[in-house]
Order: sequence, then C-alpha cells, then structure tokens
Amino acid sequence: MTDRLIIFDTTLRDGEQSPGASMTREEKIRIARQLEMLRVDVIEAGFPAASNGDFEAVRAVAGIIKESVVCGLSRANEKDIHRAGEALRDAEAGRIHTFLATSPIHMEKKLRMQPDQVVEAAVKAVKLARNYRDDVEFSPEDAGRSEIDFLCRILEQVIAAGATTINVPDTVGYTMPEQFGGLIRTLRERIPNSDKAVWSVHCHNDLGLAVANSLSAVMNGARQVECTINGLGERAGNASLEEIVMAVRTRRDFFPCDTRIETTQIVPSSKLVSSITGFPVQPNKAIVGANAFAHESGIHQDGVIKNRETYEIMRAEDVGWTQNKLVLGKLSGRNAFKQRLKELGIELATEEAMNAAFARFKDLADKKSEIFDEDLQMLVSDEAASHLGEHYKLVSMMVHSETGEVPMARVVMAEEGSEKHAESNGSGPVDATFRAIETIVTSGAELQLFSVNAITSGTDAQGEVTVRLKRDGRIVNGAGADTDIVVASAKAYINAVNKLHSKQERAHPQV
Repeated sequence: MTDRLIIFDTTLRDGEQSPGASMTREEKIRIARQLEMLRVDVIEAGFPAASNGDFEAVRAVAGIIKESVVCGLSRANEKDIHRAGEALRDAEAGRIHTFLATSPIHMEKKLRMQPDQVVEAAVKAVKLARNYRDDVEFSPEDAGRSEIDFLCRILEQVIAAGATTINVPDTVGYTMPEQFGGLIRTLRERIPNSDKAVWSVHCHNDLGLAVANSLSAVMNGARQVECTINGLGERAGNASLEEIVMAVRTRRDFFPCDTRIETTQIVPSSKLVSSITGFPVQPNKAIVGANAFAHESGIHQDGVIKNRETYEIMRAEDVGWTQNKLVLGKLSGRNAFKQRLKELGIELATEEAMNAAFARFKDLADKKSEIFDEDLQMLVSDEAASHLGEHYKLVSMMVHSETGEVPMARVVMAEEGSEKHAESNGSGPVDATFRAIETIVTSGAELQLFSVNAITSGTDAQGEVTVRLKRDGRIVNGAGADTDIVVASAKAYINAVNKLHSKQERAHPQV
C-alpha cells in the first residue's frame, strides 16, 4: 500500500526570505489560493511575530483557505507562540511550527544557552503551542550539524510534550544525501516514541543537494517534505516542490509513497510566484523551465517523433504546460474577463479594483491580438503594484535610439500629484531611461539586477522586467510588464523605487 507524502509549502515564509522577495498581504493571498488549487497539504503562510504586516497576512490566509492546513512559524518563546496562535485563530485547520537551534555552534554562539536549557525551552514551547492547536510541529534548527545523542534526547521529549510533526532541517545545506537519509533512519530507530509523530525534512540548496537530500530522507521514512515553488528561498534556495513531487510521481516503482498534488497546477503556480516575486525561472530549470520539454538535438527530435518516451519521462501537459491557452482578445467582455480571473483563483477586493484591471486588460488587448493566462497574472500583479505606496508614477516617456547616436530618454513622472520632467543620455535606451528617472527620484540606490523575460510567445508578447535595487543594506525587487520593453523597464525601476520610499517591504523575519 502506498504511503501518503505530505507536501508542506513554505514559499510564503522561507521563500519570502530571499532578498527582495517580500510579498504584500494581497500577494500572499493570491499565492495561497493557487497553492490550495495545487492541493498542497500544508501552507506555511509566514512568521506572525516578525511584523504586523506578516501577522495580518497569516491571519488573512488562515481566514480564506479551507482545503489546506495553514501554518505559522514561531521561535520557541511565549511571545512568538501567542502571536502565531492569534494569527491562526480563524483557520479551519491550523498548525504552529516552532523551532530552536540544536547544533553546538548555534547553541553556543547564537543562543548562548546550555543543552539542558535548550531542551527545557523546546518542551515548554511545544506545550504552550498545544494550548492553541493540536497540530504542532517542532524543528531542531541546524539538525544537520547537531550531535546525534542530543538530537535523540530533545526530540523524544518534544514528542512526549505533544509535537505531532518532527521536522529535521538541513539549515545550511551541509549534509550529503546518504548522510542525511541515514540521520532520519537513525532518529526514527533510536527514539522510543518516534512512531507518535510524522517525520519531516527541510533542506536548503547551498550545495545543490536540497532535492536529493529530501528524497533520500523519504526513502528512509520521512513522510513530509518542506519545499517551495521554484525552489525559492534565501541564499541558494530550498528544495523545489515541483522536482520533489514529479520525482515521486514519475518513479512510483521506486518510492513507496505519493502525494495528493494536482500536478497540472504546477506550471501556473510557478508562473504566479515568479511574477509576484520578480524572480525569473531559468529556461533549463527542471519541470517548470521554458526548455524543460524542448528538444533541439536532431537525434532527440527524431526519437520523440517516433515515440515520446524515448526522451521524455513525463508529459508536459501533466505539469500544466498546456493548461494556459484559453485566449481572450479585445472583443472579450467584462464577464469573460471576470470569469477567467475567477478560474485562475484571482479575486479582486473591490469593484473599483476590478474596473481598473479590466481597463488595463482592454489597453493590453489593443496592443496584442491574443491575451493568455500569463498576461492576466502579470496584469493583475502590475495593477496591485501600481497601488502599493505609489509615491512616484510614470506619466509618459519618450526614448530615441539610433545607430551611431547616443541614446536619449525623456520622462514625465508624477510625485504626489506634481509633475516632474527629466531627460538623460545613456549607453542604451534602458540606461538612458533609468538615468532620467534617477534624476527625479534621487534614490541613490545601486542597481543589482536587470532581467527581461517574455511572458508568452510571439513578437507581440509582453516583456516582464525585473529590477533589483539595494540601498543602505535593504534590497527590493521591482517588476513591470509591457509590450514595449523600455516602458516595462521604466515601470519596474519605478516600482522598486516606490518600495524603497514606502518602506512597506518588511524586514527579514529573523532579524
């Protein structure tokens, strides 16, 4: 009989810790709805004690999600646990996930606590969390570098205190697959009450082994994997949800378990997270990359034509690559537009927001003949971004670029209702545009990333531009989309500057 593998998605929490990937409450709700459509078992919605904004986001997600467990993270202290419990008050199914470091280096250098104190604090935290929820998860942070005897001791006691899930994190991506799988097996064998909890893993990708370590753990008895869409996460990221799910699904002959994930929602989930966070997916990324099912080699093409299974172990349509082809156009009405947003899991809060989004849709339909789901996702993201602390707004722009001549850009921007004009030269049209904008905003920020991706195919496709700015140690991403790449670039730069100005991007939750 095949076991159930629980998929615990932490895109909204650990994924958000990627520099510049912070999300607003509304963006978290959009992604949470999509994760529910994906049939994720557990959605870790955030870290309620980190900020008021994150508290409200977790509470909002908890109030709308019905088919998945909503989880809030907390450190092992009373304040954090009370905050998490309150944020999850309205959840139909809620979980408190509390953690405490157990490796010698973390206990000595970070916590400045003795092992006995760590055990006492962990047990106390789990008992307190049980006052709010029966579903409590405990993580020994940096378990990969912890001493096995101490791990056995603390985990036995937190299970006895009421922890129903034990999550073993490879916090710094240090372990090797055979080593990590062996750790899970040893813990399950040595801890007397190990059968009273679900064993989970949370692997980071610092050495590119997050997925391999997670799957090794599954083969050694782990029945929950913590992962993120697109492998999003701080540093090199987390284990990729799509890779975990499709490895288990594709190799049913090898893995003694399966997930309940609706795999046709994988690609739509990937595209939504990418558009909201501004983190593009590399073309050769497994499962969700644009080239994941593309064949250039003549030998490969010939083989696929004769029999798909010669070079493809999965079907593109099984992960959602053909699910995004319902086309709208300039003759499509408001009801068709509204219905398609609903099918995509997008719910706009007010009639005013719907009207504004529909107006943007009509403007876009005048520029390109066919509008796909990806266009709608970006359109709504663009609309939301335009109302997020919109201190600066692009009114108009003119760019001149000619062979043998220095490119020039002229921009008109509104700053709290007052129009300002600027022009500048540059090494290219985008550089000239950014220089002109900077003349007005004087942000003093360092441009760390400029990335352009086509949202759909065709020469009339919208270009999605990501701009990453850094100032005084703070990093923000700006995103913009338009059929004109230079206009999209201007939108992205202004979006990032508005985030710097508004300070609405929350601080790193563990600072």
